[in-house]
Amino acid sequence: MKNSMTADENRIKGTVHKITYRNDSNGYTVAVIRVGRQNVTAVGVMPFLSEGESAEFEGEYVLHPVYGKQFSVKSFERKTPETASAVLKYLSSGAIKGVGPSTAIKIVERFGADSLNIIENHYAELATINGISASKAAAINAEFKRRYGIKDITLLLSPYGVSPERCVRIYKTLGAECANDVKENPYLLCKYDFDISFEQTERMAYDFGISPDSEQRLCAGIEYILKSNLANGHTCLPKSKLLPVACKLLGSDYHRLESVCDFLVQSLALSSERIDDEVFLALPEYYFAEEYIAARIKAGMARNESLPVDELEIDYVENKLGIKFEHKQRDAIRMAFENNIMILTGGPGTGKTTALNGIIKLFEMRDAEITLAAPTGRAAKRITELTGYEAKTIHRLLEAEWVEDGKTRFARNERNPLTCDVLIVDESSMLDALLFEAIMRSVRLSCKIILVGDADQLPSISAGNVLGDLVNSGKVPYIALKKIFRQSSESLIVSNAHAIIGGEIPDLSNNSGDFFFLTRDSAQSVTDTVLELCSKRLPDAYGFDGIRDIQVLCPSRKYETGSLNNNNLLQQFLNANVKGVHLSYKGVYYYRGDKVMQIKNNYDLQWEKPDGETGFGVFNGDVGFITEVNAAAGSLCVLFDDNRKVMYTAETLGEIELAYAITIHKSQGSEFDCVVMPVFGVPAPLAYRNLLYTAVTRAKKLFVAVGDRQTFVKMCQNDKKTLRYTLLKEFLDERYE
Repeated sequence: MKNSMTADENRIKGTVHKITYRNDSNGYTVAVIRVGRQNVTAVGVMPFLSEGESAEFEGEYVLHPVYGKQFSVKSFERKTPETASAVLKYLSSGAIKGVGPSTAIKIVERFGADSLNIIENHYAELATINGISASKAAAINAEFKRRYGIKDITLLLSPYGVSPERCVRIYKTLGAECANDVKENPYLLCKYDFDISFEQTERMAYDFGISPDSEQRLCAGIEYILKSNLANGHTCLPKSKLLPVACKLLGSDYHRLESVCDFLVQSLALSSERIDDEVFLALPEYYFAEEYIAARIKAGMARNESLPVDELEIDYVENKLGIKFEHKQRDAIRMAFENNIMILTGGPGTGKTTALNGIIKLFEMRDAEITLAAPTGRAAKRITELTGYEAKTIHRLLEAEWVEDGKTRFARNERNPLTCDVLIVDESSMLDALLFEAIMRSVRLSCKIILVGDADQLPSISAGNVLGDLVNSGKVPYIALKKIFRQSSESLIVSNAHAIIGGEIPDLSNNSGDFFFLTRDSAQSVTDTVLELCSKRLPDAYGFDGIRDIQVLCPSRKYETGSLNNNNLLQQFLNANVKGVHLSYKGVYYYRGDKVMQIKNNYDLQWEKPDGETGFGVFNGDVGFITEVNAAAGSLCVLFDDNRKVMYTAETLGEIELAYAITIHKSQGSEFDCVVMPVFGVPAPLAYRNLLYTAVTRAKKLFVAVGDRQTFVKMCQNDKKTLRYTLLKEFLDERYE
């Protein structure tokens, strides 16, 4: 095959001779295209492409190691079949639901080459054919428009860099008239999780002739700012902060945008809350989530059912478990029985698990139905191991379902609540506003809720500051364990973690235990050392598996010492399959054996376990290993930690990324035998105490920091937590009832 291509080699035109493979969920297709007298195998996202159709395809020829020469399709445009025979082949292929071979013959015999025009624009005439009723004619018309709706939206958006697979999602969400709807208001695309930027919609709006001062543009811009800030953890923004940003983004007058905000509030597109002298604006979904959480907590506390605990009962539990409770652990046990909701927090080595096991045992003695849950699969697995009680992920417990608009629906709610008497949620610092709202809707008022976590860790990845707001409100019963037990105090990981969160500088010269600092003076030397540690030094010295036991945690994704660069380097060093079959996505290559992480919730991904159990849903932070790569089908399989096997295709490949190195934010809820952390060139917004503390507390057996001591010291000294604008704390205050 030639190394360079002519313009003709980037475009082919022909008739679909045969469909050899199709994934209906994302449109990925393998088709044989008749081009002149030759057959060409075309592969790519080609939704609803059918045998008999004519089409023009843009892409490039590639040489597959197994299947040979193929045409990799980047975009395509259907051409209406022009002859009666081509129309007959198209209709006979089953392309249109309700039209089989016999019906196709009848239609073409009556209308010839004009058959598709009749189906689309004069479908009532189909009812003149024997065997086609008026209702069936309408159904054929609707199905034809459904299939060609995807064509229209693809043609409209492909010039703006919107991929075919994304067009499929837009079509499924917005419906058959989506092309017309988007042309009238391209800012619709910002409202949903289509991964389309405001800048892209701005280019569309300009081309579609929408005025820069149009109300739909200004409204969309303000909503876009609020939605974008969800990624920064904010469930709301002060109007005084939002408006200057909107002025800069939209190039509009402050007072004009202030009026637009008022209009959005009046039309219920935004929610508003005045706190002291400041007005806060929020997307309604998040406003009502925090409002509901506060109301539900107050309602539960109002009908609080106190179950006094006798000291002899606690003594009995001590004997059964073979332990001795410290007095604050005893207080925690009593608090759990005396309140309908409570919070138990504490750092490493302070006995949270011991207290929790005491609480569980005593509830067992009283025949209570106990349910344990955690935000991630790894956290659920860990709490199961520590308590001996099976824990589920919150999404699995609440029976999460994915709906077409990208929202989550939970089968467990007020109408179908959980049956448990006690719900214990571990790693509750990871709870965001929407997830905690779902939890509160799923439990009965009589159910006792126990939130367990570490208040000094990072808040949730998604919007909200649930644990922090509940603790800081002073309205929810709360106990913090602080005493470090003797066996834990011997660990430098534990003692240094407590020193860090207390603002003290650990002794970085003490390399005699499970905490090491290796000084390096350049980004290159840091990455070189990280590679050496993971590939040779730590496996040789401690017997660690370089991929499964060691986790590189980075403060940032970017820069030379960030997770993106470290992933590329570690993949080359640690995966022996890097010369084999692979798939690529935006410059990243995936091979069998790669360690990967799911980076967004997807409730539509199906999984299967070795015992035959199946289900749906893979969630942000789930980690697994690629077990198979099928380059011909454009798919790969990932086996996650809990033995769920999931297939990824062209549409979903962007939802995973390499996980040899991950950000500290992504490590929440997980523990690793060994953590290696680059500490060099850390961006100022990320150089703070809680981030460092979270990284250290992820390590079970060994923590190794590599880099600049002064940066480490600055992180210890910087106690400024990431600011999050939320309303939950205020809603818990009686002043805002």
